[in-house]
Amino acid sequence: MRAFLKKEWMELCRTGRLLILTLIFILLGIMNPAIAKLTPWLMETMSESFAGTGLVITDITVDAMTSWTQFYKNIPIGIVIVILINGGIFTAEYQKGTLIPVVTKGLSRRKIVFAKALMAFGIWTFLYWLCFGITYGYNAFFWDNGIAGHLFLAAALTWLFGVWVIALLVLFSTIAQSVTQALLGTGGIVVGVYILSMFPKLGKFLPMKLMEGMALMQGIHDPGNYYACMTAAGAMVFLCMGLAVLFFDRKRL
Repeated sequence: MRAFLKKEWMELCRTGRLLILTLIFILLGIMNPAIAKLTPWLMETMSESFAGTGLVITDITVDAMTSWTQFYKNIPIGIVIVILINGGIFTAEYQKGTLIPVVTKGLSRRKIVFAKALMAFGIWTFLYWLCFGITYGYNAFFWDNGIAGHLFLAAALTWLFGVWVIALLVLFSTIAQSVTQALLGTGGIVVGVYILSMFPKLGKFLPMKLMEGMALMQGIHDPGNYYACMTAAGAMVFLCMGLAVLFFDRKRL
């Protein structure tokens, strides 16, 4: 398994995917406070244009919450990019036939699944907290992060949502024959959960609620409102991994 992890890491570096993802998440982390900081200037610049239409722009005050609002608006873009770049986590191996030699030489199929999943979870964790750390640092420099309540718990909720989506990708990648099928399966489940979350009685139990970190930071919700969806998301991650192992054991390479 250590050898396979090393192989995954080398492939991630040599293909440039790690560099691309790191640069994207660094950019996202910088954009959040930058947009918040530039908003008053942009509004002032555009005020003359709006004046001609009868709209009056008053003074706009920005703080750390403005930047964190941008963070939670932009992080879904990061999740989508991670999923798209890792869409061929198994299907690319199927098409190239690169798994056949390692399986015939005795490497456990379960260790292959765990190694690939561990690498995907690890990369997402690194990228997410890198983006969060950059935004946190700039916010602390320009404003005060103390204005946000339960800041790290709210961040952990969004991180867990990303873990859940990646677990779905791992599952569908073991079943699908192409990248498109894996992405469609993952996206279909996420969209289905989003639709179900519109029903209030179901929404509090579904992973989509994990994306409501701003409500926790603003004091609209308490931490207790998220325990059910956290438990559900964790259980679904373990279920996805178990099913991925089961399907991959029976997969014809």
